[in-house]
Amino acid sequence: MVYPKVSIITVVYNAKSALQKTLDSIKQVRYPNKEVIIIDGGSTDGTKSVIEKNYLDISMWISEKDNGIYDAMNKAINIATGEFIWFMNAGDTIYDPYILESLFKGKEQFADFYYGDTLVVSATGKILGLRRKKPSKSLKWTSFKRGMTVCHQSMIIKRSIVPLYDLSYRYSSDFDWVIKILKKGAVVKNTNKIISVFETGGATTQNQSKSLEERYNIMVKYYGYADTIYHHFLFGFNVFKPGYRPFKG
Repeated sequence: MVYPKVSIITVVYNAKSALQKTLDSIKQVRYPNKEVIIIDGGSTDGTKSVIEKNYLDISMWISEKDNGIYDAMNKAINIATGEFIWFMNAGDTIYDPYILESLFKGKEQFADFYYGDTLVVSATGKILGLRRKKPSKSLKWTSFKRGMTVCHQSMIIKRSIVPLYDLSYRYSSDFDWVIKILKKGAVVKNTNKIISVFETGGATTQNQSKSLEERYNIMVKYYGYADTIYHHFLFGFNVFKPGYRPFKG
């Protein structure tokens, strides 16, 4: 049985406790062909010691100064050897340790892009609910007129179709990145599963207004002014606002 290699990538900067939590989650993944890549931005809080302590569970790691989260992600893309990549940033965790096995076991052909839902928790681990924006039943590049309908932590994508992140966007390059991928005509599969657990309070959350401005500009670039303004009014200007749907565990 052939299992495609999956590169699970974590970028981190000065977040040693968050990194350990994410690594513990990755260790629980029951899948025979994965590599774990850690990109640290030259942390000074002991994050590097966490990497070293877990070296047996890490395939490749880099610890050096970078130009932000998307520069770190680009480094990971460039060194990843997996057929698929999956970003799981420090503090985020994997909801189901059997998710990869359920996607690939016994399959002869694979989609280019798998996606699912995201459970949101507070920094203390309190469950806040599922993301307010429910993933589209059939995800297309035009689906993002409603905003970021799928978290990048809940996307597992074939590396051959993945571009580098555009570093001109500091907070919302993932929004631009996923639209580019879907515009290529990728074969997309909705897993109809919760894939990741996202912890609020990251860089994008902390810089919400700047992130929203970038996302607006990205929408204008792909959809035009008229369509962008229309969708802002259509969704009551909630197109970017965070929120949660009820979760029944």
